[in-house]
Formats: sequence, structure tokens, C-alpha cells
Amino acid sequence: MKFERNSLIGFLIAAVLFGAFVRDDYLLHILILVLLYTILASSLNLIIGYVGEFPLGHVAFFGMGAYGVALFSSAPLNLPVSVSMALGAIVAALFGWIIGRITLRLNGPFFVIVTLAFAEVLRVVANNWIGLTNGPMGIAGISHPAILDAVPWLAGKRGFVMMGVLLAAITFFVSYRLVYSSAGRAAVTLRENNYVAQSIGINPFRYSMFVFVVASFLAGISGAYYATYISFVGPEVFSFPFTVTMIIIVLLGGKGSLIGPVIGAIVVTLLEEYLREFKELRMSLFGLIVMAVVLFAPNGVMGYARQRFPSLFKRTSHA
Repeated sequence: MKFERNSLIGFLIAAVLFGAFVRDDYLLHILILVLLYTILASSLNLIIGYVGEFPLGHVAFFGMGAYGVALFSSAPLNLPVSVSMALGAIVAALFGWIIGRITLRLNGPFFVIVTLAFAEVLRVVANNWIGLTNGPMGIAGISHPAILDAVPWLAGKRGFVMMGVLLAAITFFVSYRLVYSSAGRAAVTLRENNYVAQSIGINPFRYSMFVFVVASFLAGISGAYYATYISFVGPEVFSFPFTVTMIIIVLLGGKGSLIGPVIGAIVVTLLEEYLREFKELRMSLFGLIVMAVVLFAPNGVMGYARQRFPSLFKRTSHA
């Protein structure tokens, strides 16, 4: 839809301008978190919002992207960080294909349990394979792309903002092309009614698998971005809190909408920072706010917007 496309482009332009003119490192850090969560939640949204499945283990592909850039860019390989990030995302997509061949043949709670178990297995492996992952100590000293050092203007957090904008642009482009392609429409048809979709010749496994692999690739990109930004990766990247955060972002912003993850990422990031002052009450207050939104807007912010302003979301011939 034209509205979605223009909104995504507007967000990227606003992020570039913010990164270019704001010098406060704390504000730039907030924007980096928004971009990170946007990429991660967009990948999950493809599965929840368009395939109709609920993978609690989606964080596994985020973690694989993070560990991928750490391992490929360190000894003995010592590959350039940009190449390592791409390889980390490809490895995540490869494992997405492998896991998808198993889990997408399952239904309902079985799909949820198996994906969650896969993430937990990877956490245990990362925690105990000392020779490869350095165990609980993790891998520190992850480099950042050389271009951030080569161009003075990109020094510090501004460079990570621009890198995040580039990765978000790739995520938006891939997601938009997928959702509004024949594969994306087939996936939505499967989500709405599997039997009707099969009756018109749509192969459920084939189209669901395609979306699942693309989502795994994008999650790998977000993991690689995270690892290069904080220069460290440990077993906690496979932990459940990351899963909870991305699920809240998708549900809060509105599943099945390309703009939903952006709105959800902005709201969740700002809430997390603002409620940090409340210490022990922080998570309780955060949970109450999210519950209120879900109760009064069960389809998220974008679902509410669709009901109030339906004309903005009509399909156009240019979508």
C-alpha cells in the first residue's frame, strides 16, 4: 500500500536526519535501539502476521547472526566485519531452512514448543562449547565495519545509526517486496484459511517455508548489528527476554502490518528507558501498559488505525 511505503520511507528519512544533526550520544543510542528492534520485530512479524504461526524460538536466528559475525570476524578467519555480518545472516537463513522443514509440518502448540526448544538447545551449546563460543564468558572485542573508521563523520554512534538505517532499509525493501508478491499473498491466504488455499493450488509448506527463511535471514541481520554495536556476544542472546521484547513490539504495533514493528519499537524503547527510573516496579508498570493496549486495541496500534482511518489503507495499483 502507498501509505505503508511512504511511512517506511518517512521513518528512514527522519532517522537519517536525526542521526546527522543530533550530537547527544544518549539520544543516538535510543535511535540505535529503535532501529535494532525494528529490524528484529519486522522479521518476526513476517511469521506471526503473514504466515499465522507463533515461533517462540525466533530469537535463535537473532543469536546465530550475532555469533556468526563474532566468529567469522575473529581468528582464525579474520574476515571483514561487513562480510561476516552477511555470512552470519546467511547461516541464520540456512538454519531457518533446516528448522522450517521440521517445524512447519507441525501445527499449533507443537510448532511453538519445537521452535522454543531449538533456541534453548543453542543457548546450552553456546554456554558449554568453550572452544568455539568461549562459554559463559562470551566473545568480546567484536570489531565494527572499517568504513566507520575511514569516514570521520561516521565516528562514534552516528556511524551505527547510519548502519542501522541501511539495514532497516534492506529489511523494509525485502519485507515490502515479499508481502506484496504472489508468495506473500499466498502466505496470507494460508493464514486466513488453509483448506481454501490448498483448494486453489497453493502449497502450504512451500510458501510458509519461503517466508520462514526470509524472516530467519532478517533476524540474523539484526543479531549481527547488535553484536557489532555492543562489541560482545554471549549465550544470553538466545535467552527468552529477547523473545518477549520482540513479541510485545509486534503485538503492540500491530501484526500483519509493515509499519507496526516500527511503531512498536519506538513505543517499547521509550517505555523501557522512561520506566528505568522506577527500578523494581519497572517491569510491572511496563506489563500493565502493554496489557491496557492489548485490551483496548487487540490488533495493536495499526489495527486501531485501520478501523478509524480505513481510507488510508486501501490498496492502490502502485502498491
